[in-house]
Amino acid sequence: MWFSLIDKIYATKPLELAWAKVQSNAGACGVDCITVEHFATDSQNRLLDVNEHLREGTYQPKPVKRVMIPKLGSSEKRPLGIPTVRDRIVQTATRMAIEPIFEREFAEHSYGFRPGRGCKDALRRVDELLQSGLVHVVDVDIKGYFDSIPHERLMALVRERIADGRVLTLIESFLKQGIMEPMGWIDPEEHDEGTPQGGVISPLLANIYLNPLDHLMSKLGHEMVRYADDMVILCPSAEAAATVLQTLREWSAQAELTLHPEKTKIVDMGQPKAHFDFLGFRFWRGKTSGSIRRFIRPKSKKKLREAIKPLTKRANGHSLEEIADMLRPKLQGFFNYFKHASAGALRDVDQWIRGRLRSILRKRAGGEGRGRGRDHYRWGNDYFTKLGLFDLEDARRLEIISLRKAANY
Repeated sequence: MWFSLIDKIYATKPLELAWAKVQSNAGACGVDCITVEHFATDSQNRLLDVNEHLREGTYQPKPVKRVMIPKLGSSEKRPLGIPTVRDRIVQTATRMAIEPIFEREFAEHSYGFRPGRGCKDALRRVDELLQSGLVHVVDVDIKGYFDSIPHERLMALVRERIADGRVLTLIESFLKQGIMEPMGWIDPEEHDEGTPQGGVISPLLANIYLNPLDHLMSKLGHEMVRYADDMVILCPSAEAAATVLQTLREWSAQAELTLHPEKTKIVDMGQPKAHFDFLGFRFWRGKTSGSIRRFIRPKSKKKLREAIKPLTKRANGHSLEEIADMLRPKLQGFFNYFKHASAGALRDVDQWIRGRLRSILRKRAGGEGRGRGRDHYRWGNDYFTKLGLFDLEDARRLEIISLRKAANY
């Protein structure tokens, strides 16, 4: 139990470190319209002001600016909360102070938003468990998780490790921030659940709330892999999977959370063509092959396409070399994450991009419609390679060669 922590938040060094993190992450301004660049013009005095308010116990976070962003693969939108730069700094300093306390309590199979862990570690663990024969997968979806965490229950879990009243009050003030929407103001007293998506401290609080579930699964001997609210439990039999699902339903009801009735399901990966999605990938068993391979989730492909379409419109004033330069950082980032997907999945993306570029060339040559037929010979794949277009499939091939060479040393 920690009784004195507030000085680890308001001290000069933690606030300076927190400001450096916020500055490097950039991001939009909050309701006060103060941008990161604006804050930087007088950061020293602004940090002194934050220090004084925290030390005297008079700090009050400003309302969160809520914006609605498109939800991939759906006509719905999801809310994103944007705290002010000042509040992001205080949340970051608070997280740096309390995160080590809870890190010691977190389960091994929790990978999301934790130091030294990431998506690739979680995906690697899923691969290992599938290969070990645990092919009955409980695919879990908690409906609106970040927006439905009960404040009272969450704070009870925080109090199990932290006794500093001023720190507890500070954390609760972030949960009780007012919300400013385009249509008006939501009073903080009107909501007693949810951690604002976009808040720096929200992922840590979300992990704290699901930590009891992590340990329950471990205690019962179940193999769970969790990344924030994305989780799968891999079981040796259909009976074991059914037991896990029932346990999840009971725990969720007690925790005041709701499992999505359609998205939460049991998948038998021992059957041909069975699949489940996790962290942007689709794990899929072929029709005849006994192996389970990773493909790119259709929603992940759609997200990339939506980012690329504005850069590859048939009517645009950029040269093909300029377009290739604009595409490169997006494609490199996509490759860095999905390079372990099947070669065929990457090839499909390459072909779609080259098709977009051939359509541009076709229009400039006086043709109509999309690039097709003879256009594939007129502007072959080598043509785009010479322009400097990043090739996902070729990058994967070079990566494999590099790994093999390294293994031989």
